[in-house]
Amino acid sequence: MKAEPEDAVTIGHMTERLIKAHPELDARLVQSSVQTAYEELRYARVRTYLPVLMERRARDLLPSDEQVQSRP
Repeated sequence: MKAEPEDAVTIGHMTERLIKAHPELDARLVQSSVQTAYEELRYARVRTYLPVLMERRARDLLPSDEQVQSRP
């Protein structure tokens, strides 16, 4: 689903920030987690905290350091 223009900017910045914070992860995985977080929260009535909530949810969707290190 296509994001609203102002949300698209937030999604882009958040994706870049998380890719830099997690260079060990595939960028597509990070992008997917941010998009999923957006889809889950896009209809929130109060949008003030949407970026913070999206980032928390996206981080929750990413694999933990232990999961990444245990991959072959």
